[in-house]
Amino acid sequence: MAARCLLCYITDRTQFRGDEPTRRRELLLKIAEAAKAGVDYIQLREKDLSAGELETLTREALKIIRNESPLRTENRERTYLLLNSRTDIALATGADGVHLRSDDIAPTEVRQMLALDERWERREQRPLPANHFLIAASCHTAAEILRAESEQADFAVFAAVFGKKISGGISAPGAQPAGLAALREACPAKIPVLALGGVTLENAASCLDAGAAGVAGIRLFQENKIEEVVRALRPL
Repeated sequence: MAARCLLCYITDRTQFRGDEPTRRRELLLKIAEAAKAGVDYIQLREKDLSAGELETLTREALKIIRNESPLRTENRERTYLLLNSRTDIALATGADGVHLRSDDIAPTEVRQMLALDERWERREQRPLPANHFLIAASCHTAAEILRAESEQADFAVFAAVFGKKISGGISAPGAQPAGLAALREACPAKIPVLALGGVTLENAASCLDAGAAGVAGIRLFQENKIEEVVRALRPL
């Protein structure tokens, strides 16, 4: 079982009610809530936005996160913002890292981009020790986890453990859960593995017992008070 449950809130503003300005406000409020509660990672996953819209939203989210969770301390690390797939926007905005899809470029390619990017070299406030940029990788098998590890990913998100859910908690059509056995097979990797897919307060402990370093989710955070989620999962 993980000594400390890592938590990753994956955003999806389309799940909030109302028009676009309302959903955007709700999303930023939830991001502030997550940072204040001490969630480790926030993955900004608003795939339908244009590059310009995503860049604006990222800058707004970063301002909020760094106000609510400004610096790591002896007892508490701050919250890090990762962008879904868009390494270019992460670098342009000064975000803390990127989350790569399973069909995305390799983490090693991102590291090569960083080595050539002067914006990263000149950053005054780096999220981790000098010249480090967080890279998470989506994985669906133990083999993909090992590949992500060999390609210099910082951590992996393994999905979908309990299946993919849609509105009302209903399983998405055709979405077959990988199951706890597959998660257990993937977790001996040297990088942390977070469980994703249908994770709830009720089944999170089984993911940690299977060897996961933590859990990730959308509804787990967006449909609950995040402070209560953190309080429930961190003692596990």
